[in-house]
Amino acid sequence: MNRVKKAFTNRWVILLTASVLFWAKTILAYYVDFSLGVEGSIQTFILWINPIATTLLLFGVFLYVKKFKPALVVLFLMDLLNSLILYLNVIFYREFTDFVTIKSILGFSKVSQGISGSSFALMKVHDIFYWADLIVFLGILIYLFAKRKEITSKPVKKTFAVAVSCLAALTFSVNLSLSEANRPQLLQRTFDRSYIVKYLGLDAFTVYDGIKTEQTNSVRAHASSNGLTDILKYTKGHYAAPDPSKYGIAKGKNIIVIHLESFQQFLINMKVDGQEVTPFLNSLENDNKQTLAFDNFFHEVGQGKTSDAENMLETGTFGLPQGSLFTQLGNDNTFQGAPAILNQEAGYTSAVFHGNVGSFWNRDHVYKNLGYQNFFDRSYFNQADENLGYGILDKDMLKETVGHLEHLQQPFYTKFLTVTNHTPYLTDDKNFNFPALNTGNSTVDDYVRTAHYLDESLRQFFDYLKASGIYQNSIFMIYGDHFGISDSNNKDLAKALGKDPATWDKFDDAQMQRVPLMFHIPGYTNGGIQHQYGGEIDVLPTLLHLMGIDTKKYIQFGTDLFSPQHDQTVAFRNGDFVTPNYTELSGETYDNKTGEKVDPTTLNIAPEIDKEQKQVKQALSLSDKLNQENLLRFYTPEGFTPVDPKKYDYHDLDKKNTEIEKQKGSQSTSLYSKNGNKSTTALYPPIQ
Repeated sequence: MNRVKKAFTNRWVILLTASVLFWAKTILAYYVDFSLGVEGSIQTFILWINPIATTLLLFGVFLYVKKFKPALVVLFLMDLLNSLILYLNVIFYREFTDFVTIKSILGFSKVSQGISGSSFALMKVHDIFYWADLIVFLGILIYLFAKRKEITSKPVKKTFAVAVSCLAALTFSVNLSLSEANRPQLLQRTFDRSYIVKYLGLDAFTVYDGIKTEQTNSVRAHASSNGLTDILKYTKGHYAAPDPSKYGIAKGKNIIVIHLESFQQFLINMKVDGQEVTPFLNSLENDNKQTLAFDNFFHEVGQGKTSDAENMLETGTFGLPQGSLFTQLGNDNTFQGAPAILNQEAGYTSAVFHGNVGSFWNRDHVYKNLGYQNFFDRSYFNQADENLGYGILDKDMLKETVGHLEHLQQPFYTKFLTVTNHTPYLTDDKNFNFPALNTGNSTVDDYVRTAHYLDESLRQFFDYLKASGIYQNSIFMIYGDHFGISDSNNKDLAKALGKDPATWDKFDDAQMQRVPLMFHIPGYTNGGIQHQYGGEIDVLPTLLHLMGIDTKKYIQFGTDLFSPQHDQTVAFRNGDFVTPNYTELSGETYDNKTGEKVDPTTLNIAPEIDKEQKQVKQALSLSDKLNQENLLRFYTPEGFTPVDPKKYDYHDLDKKNTEIEKQKGSQSTSLYSKNGNKSTTALYPPIQ
């Protein structure tokens, strides 16, 4: 008993126990929750030692505190802080397949309204192991502080405490040296954060990221117009002239953008128990006359997910390498986005409809900077409507939008953000009458049910648009914003796709970045499936060219998908890319036809791959420079007036639009006015 008590108060035993337990749960996360791509014995050794240095350095602080109880409190707080960082990364990785950055921590505070439910669904049974030692530790602290009798423990000599700190520093030096030898220029490779975690650990990554964030802020503060030189050279040289046969084919039409939340391409034409998951979207995709649909179109989002997709489609620039551009820079940045361009070039009214709160992804600020005149967020919808997950159910939201839509002056540029098909794909028997998959993974199983619900919502919405007359004079742009099933769940989905989970690899993950893109143009007769490769960065120049607006004077990093000069190299946010022939992932090349890894040197394609890789990195880095330094404040295209966000106020929008109708009188082009000042809401079919 005395031996146990002695060990219980021995600082070396306590330090060793706490360090080993934290090391063990870090290794658990490395192997169970993270996918770090460890290869060979050297990388395995590095992975196993990388938590040691920072753990000893932080936990060793408690050796410097002379009094025993305060020393234990210090150790507990260090353990708690490290455990919070570890677990936050575990949850974040399950959702985003990425690690938490300083920017993402700051940015995601803006989306806290929707995170809690998703985070709870991401928790797993083994998560208890991340907290078990702390629960025991806390119990011990409570017991010790409850005892009136002082517990004595011999302090550690300062020289020994310093020795532990030096040992930690030496261990880190060895760790860094081995890492640099195995992966040269490790700290210069900023596109893939998993490398830094794999080689140096989460604490080192967090410190490194903090330093990089501060450097970025400093650069932004000292930016000047000189930074535009390389950007303009790239975008003007990368410009692709429009296809004359498609340029202006939708000129003057209303633009209706349908944002398919978390919707992937494999859902199109998929069946479950003999039933089509998305029969309505299938009918549009397969309309070879009125629809131009793409089957090799990829999302290119990073941590910003939905906001990244919106940013690319609205501005023609990439999202940030860390966090969300909307939340990090959206309040202050200058944009030359679709709403302002369409308004100034062709007199379009603009509006967004979203069944969640306006502050989600900082939209209530960003939309003003983009030049959106109207933003109908959740406050404009009947709060009695059913909510499930991230906002008002899509059927209810879309039905209610028509009361606002009919008062907008035409032509209008409108975007409808759906939300029901959002992780964790909550369903009930009342609203979701479609069979689930049977994989045993609830996220995967219910994904097809919420996707089917979204499809039904759109069918009813289109029925109204046809009955009201809007459909015939509109172009519809329909796109999936990002993945719905994350990489960590893809193997559970594999069987439903007719693939072997055992052979599923990162090449398959990359191919799953395909999302739908359709341009549905009523009255058009030369549609069909388009096989060229493209990504979300290409959408804005494509849409503007269809509307008869040349994009040459604007800074945009994509190219018109229909142009003969369209660049078919699709950049992923981490620096990987895909082309019609090859997929490049973390420096490894895969043949798209076979899915097998190939040697570029043997196939004599190394120069081609290197050229494409350099271009991808150049485009991403120049876009980052443009946005992080807010360089568009120094560039105004000829004939374009910079957006003044102070002009826009999203309160009482229906009243304002009604006043515009009255002021215009017989010149009003709203649907309400064209319908003899009568509402068209009764034309909406009953929700089924």
